[in-house]
Amino acid sequence: MTRLWYCDHHAFPLPAGHRFPVAKYRLVRERLAATGLFEFEPAPPADAAVIAKAHAADYVRRFLEGKLDAAAMRRIGFPWSEGLVRRTLVSVGGTLKACDDALAKGWGGNLAGGTHHAFHAEGSGFCVFNDIAVAIRHLGRRAAVVDLDVHQGDGTAEIFEEDAEVFTLSIHGEKNFPFRKRASKLDIGLADGTGDDEYLTVLETALPRVFEFAPEVVFYQSGVDGLADDTLGRLKLTLEGLARRDHLVVAACRDAGLPLIITLGGGYSSPIEKTAEAHAQTFAVAARIFGSGSASPAMAG
Repeated sequence: MTRLWYCDHHAFPLPAGHRFPVAKYRLVRERLAATGLFEFEPAPPADAAVIAKAHAADYVRRFLEGKLDAAAMRRIGFPWSEGLVRRTLVSVGGTLKACDDALAKGWGGNLAGGTHHAFHAEGSGFCVFNDIAVAIRHLGRRAAVVDLDVHQGDGTAEIFEEDAEVFTLSIHGEKNFPFRKRASKLDIGLADGTGDDEYLTVLETALPRVFEFAPEVVFYQSGVDGLADDTLGRLKLTLEGLARRDHLVVAACRDAGLPLIITLGGGYSSPIEKTAEAHAQTFAVAARIFGSGSASPAMAG
């Protein structure tokens, strides 16, 4: 049975009407539990010294101590609280533990993480620390990031912009947040309204670049905010299209014999249950591909 790491039991206070979809994390875990394919473990907190491998030590310290100024917290998008600190640390910790699983068993998953807007010395866009960057620095291996969140992975791009040992691919909405993009190793911006067929053609064209880089490990930022129902996404992807997307990425990594770490990423559909269904589908696709040796998108429900 596949192990997944979670942190949805760590609550943190948000103002009424806040846009962050905190409820989806528990819903995703409940959907996956119903499949019988997984076991779940609460993620441990990441150590500050490990986080500082990817982030400025002073930024890490000031966030943990609640000493970031108001402007810095506005960029992050959350009010500071001890609950936010706990949730942030275990979200990073889940990705670190998923790395251990991937190296041991082929793939690992964190039902949180994917906080790809966090830069080396500041947070942004609901992202405090960049769990993918922290994990790559901690592993010390040649790595590739396949970022398919609808929002460009600007923080990940900035952290690894000058790092020849990390390949960053971002396929995202060209006119969507962040409005000031950073340079990934390969960026592909999509027009508003892009649908399944065009999206999958772009992905099929881009994926070979990932494997030409000869990474030792792959991180998959599997945001589902490209769904047509997403309130922030502006693309027109379907649940079936996302299943095909997930199958392409996961099967390619399995076939290449590369450890794969999957992080949750963004998703803001209304109702939020649609986002939870899409997120759960990603992990179900991965479990079936790595568990059976083959899987079709139709098996992913």
